[in-house]
Formats: sequence, structure tokens, C-alpha cells
Amino acid sequence: MAKLNASQIKSGLAKLPDWKRTGAVISRTFVFKDFVAAIKFTNAIARLAEKAWHHPDIDIRWNKVTLALTTHSEGGLTGKDFKLAKQFDSFA
Repeated sequence: MAKLNASQIKSGLAKLPDWKRTGAVISRTFVFKDFVAAIKFTNAIARLAEKAWHHPDIDIRWNKVTLALTTHSEGGLTGKDFKLAKQFDSFA
């Protein structure tokens, strides 16, 4: 999948208002009621990521899960990142 240009990235982020861009990465922190809920979410998104064969970096801090997406093979953001981010949002 081809790397997106700045205009395409801006358009993609407009559809994902809770996600932020830092360089070649988009990320979002999800907040849950407790650790168990955070892990349940993490397990659900892990199945999605595995199915898509596109895996986020995951940071878990008690009730917070931060996901970071980029397409390493393309050296930046692609449509895969935005598609998966939208799917992750549906589990929050």
C-alpha cells in the first residue's frame, strides 16, 4: 500500500478526531474504567490487528491503552493505518 501524502493524511485525521499525528505515526489513548476493561479492549483489537496483518504499538497503563500506527514497510502512514484506527475506534 502506498504512503499517503500530507493532504491525504489531513483528510484521514479529519475522520478520526481522537487520533493525533506525530511524524509518521498516528496515535490515540483510550481510557477505561479499570485494568480488566483495558485488557479486554487490548485483546479485542489484537484479533483485528492479526486479521489485518497490521500491528499497532501498544502501551498499557492500568486503565489507559495507547495505540500507535504506522506502516513500517512503506516508511510512513498508509490507508492501512487509517482503516485499522477506524476499526479500533468502534471497540472503544
